[in-house]
Amino acid sequence: MKNLPFEWLVGLRYTRAGRRSGRNSFISFISLISMAGISLGVAALIVVLSVMNGFQKEVRDRMLSVLSHIEISDGSGSMQNWQEVALQAKKHPEVRGSAPYVEAQSIMLHDEAMRGVVLRGVLPDQEPNVSDVSKKLVAGKFSDLRAGEFNIVVGKELARLMHVNVGSKVNLLVPQEQMTPFGAIPRPKTFTVVGIFEAGHYEFDSGLAFIQIEDAEKLMRLTGPSGLRLRIDDMLKAPQVARDLSKMLQGNLYISNWSDTNRIYFAAVKSEKTMMFIILTLIIAVAAFNLVSTLVMTVTDKQADIAILRTLGASPKSIMKIFMIQGALVGLLGTGLGVGGGVLVALNIDVIVPFIERLLGIHFLAKEIYVISSLPSDLHWSDVGFIGGVAVVLAFLATIYPSWRAARVKPAEALRYE
Repeated sequence: MKNLPFEWLVGLRYTRAGRRSGRNSFISFISLISMAGISLGVAALIVVLSVMNGFQKEVRDRMLSVLSHIEISDGSGSMQNWQEVALQAKKHPEVRGSAPYVEAQSIMLHDEAMRGVVLRGVLPDQEPNVSDVSKKLVAGKFSDLRAGEFNIVVGKELARLMHVNVGSKVNLLVPQEQMTPFGAIPRPKTFTVVGIFEAGHYEFDSGLAFIQIEDAEKLMRLTGPSGLRLRIDDMLKAPQVARDLSKMLQGNLYISNWSDTNRIYFAAVKSEKTMMFIILTLIIAVAAFNLVSTLVMTVTDKQADIAILRTLGASPKSIMKIFMIQGALVGLLGTGLGVGGGVLVALNIDVIVPFIERLLGIHFLAKEIYVISSLPSDLHWSDVGFIGGVAVVLAFLATIYPSWRAARVKPAEALRYE
């Protein structure tokens, strides 16, 4: 400590609570409030962004348990050489599995209930290569989707809305029309429900159904699958892999990835995270304004000390440095405490939230309303670093005006009434 420059020694002394007068104690109390405000703001921002990241990851994983990472479709509407395309696609080092599919819009009828569904024809033995839907069944077996038997697997919410269960008969109306003496009408086909899945995502649980791919081809009057679905090692690389495949594969093919298919949803989530970051950063900004007022009061209270330092040869730059050190230390301590507390809460939110729920006798996310009944958390260290950096910068900026004001104190005027 003795080897430190005098600016650091004086700045550290001013940071510690001065007890010589009630005014000094009050200034120190305001300084502690500023530090606490920065800590709370930083911690809140880290926890909130971690929870939002957790929700985004949870929803994304549930979506991709049914969706594929990449889809390749043929411009003609039917991909008869899908085995050849699959072999070419697997040459890419990121591609892990492939499976053909047929997809179409349909209307499901059962008794008086009617609902529009997305109908997907799959090969039950190859579908696990690209999705986890076979592991998501809550009733029945996915392997019961056999060619020629016209069986169907539906989502849990769809089964509830249609009042069906395993063994129930449902009618499907497909867009292809058939001619009758009364004109063109949609072609109905009866299917037997052999399974019910729960992906954990309402859009798919309420509007998606699986049938055997050969049955789908007959129903849609196709000569082959609509296209090919791929799963890759790193889902976040899907856009780049899709671009690579567009250069590798030949033919009139259209290649899309999961981020394209759900672009609006993820854009909305990104906008929400950005707005939440801006709103919570205002908490840190308010604490930084408190730091300004603290330093201004300190400068006013320490004018005699400043005058004495000036008469002893301290330059205005040194005086400015003293108060910048004081404010920066408060900002660094507050940021450090906030980062530590925020990271600790974010990493243990699965323990803290249930404890609060038991203590208060409430449940924040009711299972009857929300698919996700517990708060997920996904801490990104890049977020922690960015939040800590923003807090330190705001605290440093808050020191500039009070320090500049301290450097302009004139010794003669400050000592006139001492």
